[in-house]
Amino acid sequence: MGRWRPPSPKSSPYITAEGFNALQKELEALWARRREVTKVLAAAAAEGDRSENAEYIYRKKELREIDRRIRYLQKRLPSLKVISQPPTDRQRIFFGAWVTLEGREEDEITYRIVGPDEIDAARGWISLDSPMARALLKKTVDDEIIVRTEHGERRHFVLEIRYEAP
Repeated sequence: MGRWRPPSPKSSPYITAEGFNALQKELEALWARRREVTKVLAAAAAEGDRSENAEYIYRKKELREIDRRIRYLQKRLPSLKVISQPPTDRQRIFFGAWVTLEGREEDEITYRIVGPDEIDAARGWISLDSPMARALLKKTVDDEIIVRTEHGERRHFVLEIRYEAP
């Protein structure tokens, strides 16, 4: 049995200006961290026997993870499209919108539709590619949305749409 897997579908190239700046800062921080790890790795390698040198083995793994993330960011950043202006039709849900929904139990939840590189569940930021965001796109206030998940259907009503942070 091989370990081949089909490639994952391409994610949306859209990102907010804040998200793009955060990724650029992350890339700069990774380069600085890489310099530190390389120095420590060289010192660990100079100690001799590398097969039993835990510091050397750990730093090699850390360097590999840093390099993987740097390669990803260097490839991803030029392909991103920064969306910094809200849409002209602010009555509909588009990229970057803050959307407040009401569920069956009359509980309210607020989501922000962002790019796949900015997802943050704790803040309620969902990917443009997620089923919830796809169901929300182009809806207006008082529209009902139905989101199909592996656990069944969830129904929500759109209470509010805004394009500036709450």
